[in-house]
Amino acid sequence: MTTIERPGTGSERLRSLIAAELERTRARTAQLTDAVDDDDLMRQHSTLMSPLVWDLAHVGNQEELWLVRDVGGREPVRRDIDDLYDAFKQPRRDRPALPLLRPAEARAYLSTVRAKVYDLLDGIRFTDRPLVEDGFAFGMIVQHEQQHDETMLATHQLRAGAPALAAPAPPEPRVRVGGEVLVPAGPFTMGTSTDPWALDNERPAHTVDLPAYAIDAAPVTNGRYRAFIADGGYDEPRWWSAAGWRHRVEAGLSAPMHWRRDGDGWAYRRFGRWSPVRDDEPVVHVCWYEAEAYAAWAGKRLPTEAEWEKAARWDPGSGRSRRYPWGDTDPTTEHANLGQRHLWPAPVGAYPAGASPLGVHQLIGDVWEWTSSTFRGHPGFVAFPYREYSEVFFGADHRVLRGGSFGTDRAACRGTFRNWDYPIRRQIFSGFRCARDADPEEAAA
Repeated sequence: MTTIERPGTGSERLRSLIAAELERTRARTAQLTDAVDDDDLMRQHSTLMSPLVWDLAHVGNQEELWLVRDVGGREPVRRDIDDLYDAFKQPRRDRPALPLLRPAEARAYLSTVRAKVYDLLDGIRFTDRPLVEDGFAFGMIVQHEQQHDETMLATHQLRAGAPALAAPAPPEPRVRVGGEVLVPAGPFTMGTSTDPWALDNERPAHTVDLPAYAIDAAPVTNGRYRAFIADGGYDEPRWWSAAGWRHRVEAGLSAPMHWRRDGDGWAYRRFGRWSPVRDDEPVVHVCWYEAEAYAAWAGKRLPTEAEWEKAARWDPGSGRSRRYPWGDTDPTTEHANLGQRHLWPAPVGAYPAGASPLGVHQLIGDVWEWTSSTFRGHPGFVAFPYREYSEVFFGADHRVLRGGSFGTDRAACRGTFRNWDYPIRRQIFSGFRCARDADPEEAAA
């Protein structure tokens, strides 16, 4: 469980929660890295991604920097590798040429660091300073490692060779979902000031007043996206922005990443296995420019980040913003497709228990959803505990994604969680839903 915003949580209970989250997260890291041999771990499968062994040692290095050295005040374990695993000093394309730790050495390093973390956890006071209040630093490290686990999962999707990962198929649809949902005009609370493990870019809570708008009840499906392709969507510049059309031409885009023609239809490669594209699943591996073009073709647009969050969190009955669409309780297997439990998006209608009060489905899990918004700080933003987590990425270069994917862990996914990437990126597990302005009659209803 990661919901810890209950008042009066005892130190021992918090210690147990942190230990369990650290252990659970490391087990996933091990699963992703033990699935392939040492040569595969050292290989760079795409210039967009690090070798898996770099991610492995990097999560240990961040844990050492923040927990062992900063929180614990202990002597460094491996100061000599700090520069090797500094993501800002070492571009991804250059990482294979670095003198990286070999897999056995990296695993031993992580084990040593983790032993020191467990030791300091036994005696930590969670009220000494803001960095450790409510276990924040530990939660930050759990989320950091889970984010790299999702990155490693994306690397597995890009690697060639025999399949290395397996998981059961997602559940089948339980309800029919389609059309749009009208979100009435009015204010709502965006962001959070109370969630103790929320990261700096989710803070502070603030009021946003929006006009009425309509938003798709579900993410755009493969079937709908195939209609866009069949209608010549990739060949018609009028659906694309100038920058989007330039990228489409330069990159030779003609379908989502990992799709290929299969007779009269399409097939999709999922972690080394080809299967027919299923029409009722959310489309995945599309870039922002593709999402923008589809929305224009459909006579709609991408939602703003605020519109996405209001649809996901606002409860018209109480007027408050929930932590998740379904409420404040942590996600279960009934609510959302999260945590690498499955290796592709669930078909639309598979998680009715996860719908918002307004009837918007699958806002959490399945696919990261592109929004029209550039990545900025909320009003009153304060960088914490370092500028490089969020602030250095603010600006027009990055577009915001919301909601998490099937590869996102519950610790790193909530209604306020914000992701961002370049609009050309599609190796990530990205999809989208559309929105539009409400017409006057709808808005007045």
